[in-house]
Amino acid sequence: MVADAKQRTGWVVLRRLPPESSARAIVVTLLVCMLSSALIATAVNVLRPYQERNRAQQRARHIEEVIASVPGLADVLGSLAEARVETRLVDLASGSYAAEADANGFDSRGAARDPDTSLVLPPERDLAGIGRRAHHAAVFLVYEDGRLRLLVLPVYGAGYVSTLYGYLALDPDLQTVRGLSFYEHGETPGLGSEIENPRWREQWSGKRLRDPTGKLRIGVARGRVSAGDPYAAYEVDGISGATRTGTGVTKLLHFWLGSDGFGPYLAQLEQKRGAL
Repeated sequence: MVADAKQRTGWVVLRRLPPESSARAIVVTLLVCMLSSALIATAVNVLRPYQERNRAQQRARHIEEVIASVPGLADVLGSLAEARVETRLVDLASGSYAAEADANGFDSRGAARDPDTSLVLPPERDLAGIGRRAHHAAVFLVYEDGRLRLLVLPVYGAGYVSTLYGYLALDPDLQTVRGLSFYEHGETPGLGSEIENPRWREQWSGKRLRDPTGKLRIGVARGRVSAGDPYAAYEVDGISGATRTGTGVTKLLHFWLGSDGFGPYLAQLEQKRGAL
């Protein structure tokens, strides 16, 4: 209403100004800017529900891709709509499930932007380069015959030129990777975008998170990983020409598997693993 009133006032002023005056040109410019802003704001509000629905569908597709990477599991589970996939909201600080929270409707990006539902990460702890981290995160537990078969964790962090958003799937031992899939990024085509290449993604299956001392080792090597490499059990091949993207993947995994990410949650699951 205020914008409409301003625009009406602007048109009145415009009609009173001489056709060739500089003031008229300024008023025309201001009116065009106001009209453009109003149109953009309207478009954003109208399109937002469609954009959110598309993002949700895209996330679901990529979770399905992660599940499909486990031999035979997709046949057992069928669609994500089935009750065998359970979505839970985790309090990242404590590692416990958030009581009476709607995990399915959780807006992770909105929560990370809101100062009331997120925390600022000091630079020395912000391995993923995300600035703020939401207090909660939605996780997906895949069950078969009442037993946990797969745990899917959302992960994201800075790549070379964009933020990488993906899902990490772990076996029930909580130490073996079953799949890693990135569903959104803006990395350089033909270089960093190779994180979407199925052949590169297949390398993640079977990699271990930690060495026997408990140190996180999972990540992307700087070159090719040979069979005799001491870190072959933990690393995948680096992407030629995309070292910084690979480094970003390693750092975001170490962040989300560490104490500021899902570390406390995984520790609790480890204690209860016999009952899962």
